[in-house]
Order: sequence, then structure tokens, then C-alpha cells
Amino acid sequence: MQDLMNILKALSEETRLRILKLLENGELCVCDIVAALDMVQPKVSFHLNVLKEAGFLKDRKHGRWTYYSIDDSDFFRRFLLVSVLERIPKEALAEDRKRLADFMQDKPTKDNVVPLPDEKRCAGRCK
Repeated sequence: MQDLMNILKALSEETRLRILKLLENGELCVCDIVAALDMVQPKVSFHLNVLKEAGFLKDRKHGRWTYYSIDDSDFFRRFLLVSVLERIPKEALAEDRKRLADFMQDKPTKDNVVPLPDEKRCAGRCK
């Protein structure tokens, strides 16, 4: 019974629904979600944790970054999530998607990161 209450509670908050709708298109880093929602990181992390504890999200760490995606391993949660997300009109999240697109366009990639010379990387202590 408590598990079902946690599941329904996780889906009863607008910010969490916005997060799930953003993740519908694939994995995102916490910083991507923060930019899309235009919220502070601790608040977004709180909502991500509620969704993860309810079994809707899975995460993976890559260096110091944490990436989240929808966990579709449980049939009940997957069916419930599909049912809820299809009822959210795309227009409702147009601003979130625009902020995310703008952020992703400006986000540095591995291809445009300039490596530092060894002397600067170790503050001149490496010789």
C-alpha cells in the first residue's frame, strides 16, 4: 500500500510531471534539467529523488555528473507513466523545451573543449 501511495504522490506534483515529460525523449544530466525548468539545482534534485524512490527514474554517474532516464523495467509504472504523459499537452511544456534546446546548443561538448598544456594542468608542479 505504501509503495502505491509513493507512486501516486510522485505523480501529483507539476514539477515532477515536467521532469518526466522532458525525460520522455531520453536521458538528461541534472544540469540540463535545471536549465530547462529554470530552477535551482537542490530543488530539482529533490524532485528527481522523489521520482527515483517511486521507481520512475534510474540514474547513472559519469564523472561528477549524474544522468537520469525513465526506468521502464516495471510494467505497472511504465503503463501508468505512459497514460499520464500522453495527457500532458505539448504546449504546456513549450517553454521548458525551448530553454533545454537553447542550453543544449550552448553546452560545451568534448569536441570543442580545449586541452590545457601539461604545465598549466598541474599548476607548474609537474616536471
